Amino acid sequence: MHRSLVLLGLCGWSLGCAASGPAGAAAPGSVRPGIEVLLADSMSLVRGRRVGLVTNQSGVDAGGISDVVRLRAAGVGLVALFSPEHGFRGVAEPGEAVASSVDSATGLPIYSLYGRTSAPTPEMLSGIDVMLVDLQDVGARYYTWLFTTIEVMKAAGRSGVDVVVLDRPNPIGGLVQGNVLEPAFITTVGQLAMPMRHGMTLGELARLAATDLSIKVNLTVVPVAGWKRPVPLDRTGLPFIPPSLNLRSLESLYHYPGTCLFEGTNLSVGRGSDAAFQQIGAPWLDTAAVLVWLRNQDLPGVRFYGVTFTPARPGDGKYADTLLYGIRLEMTDRDTYDPTATAVHLLTSLRIHHGGAFAWIPKHFDRLAGTAVLRQAIEGGSDPAVIVRSWGSHLARFNIRRRPFLLYEDGGS
Repeated sequence: MHRSLVLLGLCGWSLGCAASGPAGAAAPGSVRPGIEVLLADSMSLVRGRRVGLVTNQSGVDAGGISDVVRLRAAGVGLVALFSPEHGFRGVAEPGEAVASSVDSATGLPIYSLYGRTSAPTPEMLSGIDVMLVDLQDVGARYYTWLFTTIEVMKAAGRSGVDVVVLDRPNPIGGLVQGNVLEPAFITTVGQLAMPMRHGMTLGELARLAATDLSIKVNLTVVPVAGWKRPVPLDRTGLPFIPPSLNLRSLESLYHYPGTCLFEGTNLSVGRGSDAAFQQIGAPWLDTAAVLVWLRNQDLPGVRFYGVTFTPARPGDGKYADTLLYGIRLEMTDRDTYDPTATAVHLLTSLRIHHGGAFAWIPKHFDRLAGTAVLRQAIEGGSDPAVIVRSWGSHLARFNIRRRPFLLYEDGGS
């Protein structure tokens, strides 16, 4: 069986020592990411050991200084770097295979885990005692950071290498929304039976995965200090580092659990525009008809308006250099907005108003949705509100199942 350890740090868990600030915000300077907690409180995990680091451009401290710089300055024996999808610098297109390379600043090898291999090979792990993982997850099931983390855990466990996850806040807070993935649909964009918006951190997900998948690994999570689950990233004082080329703002991350589903349709999700995953569009979209229908649904926490945009080098093969008519989503209330329910309503409106032009990419849509039932229900004319309500019992069971793996307080002073 795996062994999972959580370091509680100097303040006795991950809640920090400072008094709470305004509702929904952390006290200034009180939130410290896992890399800072490691260097201040937990150097015993890396002292005198040969260290590999799985990270990318998001692996920075509260001041924006990279993990690589911080670890080397602290005398940590960093011997190899590993990168996930989009590469070490975060500039590769989605799904693009990334080659291994050498870091010009340090001379360290950068082994790509999104190219010829998705897991460290025994040769890559040779001479490594502990693997650190520091990746800023986006809060949605589809993102592949968890897949990479799981692959690292499996490979490290087989080679007798410890794994330490340097945790970070869930950037979009702790709400749990969307359907729960069916086991038959486990892929790189859905590794566990969890909702589209899971409300957990990468460290918590690693703990859940170790149990769900019976991964035999010595796993430690160094938690975020001073963070509570409802607090979004822009209220922590920590920098926002875009996780990829098409998720350029925190607003886009809030919409992503819903708008990512449109990757499995013949609509653009705005890749190659200034608002990817905040808008959808197509040359044939009747924005006026769709907007009237959507606004009549009175969906909470979001408003819609019509736009035009022209994707430039979108990377998904959809409508490059073509003028598109689109629907832009703007979040108005984080506490009530449900991007997954909004996506179901928007998909329903497209089926109603554009039955001849709108099309699924069935295999891809079902892979993202984690089920074929959602597509079939929309295609069959089911009420979108009924579809969303049908998720309730599955979400309730997930919330119970995840409790043993949670590390952070849900709120309050």
